[in-house]
Amino acid sequence: MSSLSLALRDSSTMLRRNLLHARRYPSLTLNLLLTPIMMLLLFVYVFGDVMSAGIGGGGADRSAYIAYLVPGILLMTIGGTVVGTAVSVSNDMTEGIIARFRTMAIHRGSVLVGHVVGSVLQSIASVVLVGAVAVAIGFRSTNATVLEWLAAFGLLVLFALALTWIAVGMGLISPNAEAASNNALPMILLPLLSSAFVPIDSMPGWFQPIAEYQPFTPAIETLRGLLLGTEIGNNGWLAVAWCVGLAVLGYVWSTAKFNRDPK
Repeated sequence: MSSLSLALRDSSTMLRRNLLHARRYPSLTLNLLLTPIMMLLLFVYVFGDVMSAGIGGGGADRSAYIAYLVPGILLMTIGGTVVGTAVSVSNDMTEGIIARFRTMAIHRGSVLVGHVVGSVLQSIASVVLVGAVAVAIGFRSTNATVLEWLAAFGLLVLFALALTWIAVGMGLISPNAEAASNNALPMILLPLLSSAFVPIDSMPGWFQPIAEYQPFTPAIETLRGLLLGTEIGNNGWLAVAWCVGLAVLGYVWSTAKFNRDPK
């Protein structure tokens, strides 16, 4: 069997292992999934009329604010889901299973590949569930073409891949699961500091660079443009650049840390 075949076989085995763990212990995934759903319901039904009036400069229109809010919530869902990946990787490192894998005749990179692919699949599944809730409360994307839907799906997968590799690195450097969860907290906080809930130009001047120069804002604006037909501008290229840059950084960081012999 060729080295590529061995790598694919071992990676698929590790993927099944991680999916089985997620199925047997769903509490972490459910807790992380509830956060974006609660944020969606809170901002729609509690703040929706006020926020829509402030953004539109006219009368309250909750349906318009749902359309504005959902793209940010979908990317926030990915950020929350990958926190579980950091915790899972940290558990593997601290509980000794990685040390056992090192002594076995398996492809070394398959352990990380299993975590990454499993996390991306869980992220997309979480996005589908949150998107279903959004549709149930009134979100509609009537202007998006099939090509735009495919581009939106591709952006979500690429964004999930980028954040997952960063989360894997955070899990590898964490001494325990609690530290991993704390280290990955920016994945949840950054969407709150982006254009997910209000336009950047409505923020204080000193705060606008914080919201603008980060990965979530261009990704949100690109997804919003694809689903709602709004102007994308340079955000599409910026979103892809952020995703590729974070994915490469996370991959190099994670593999270097994982391949380092334990002391």
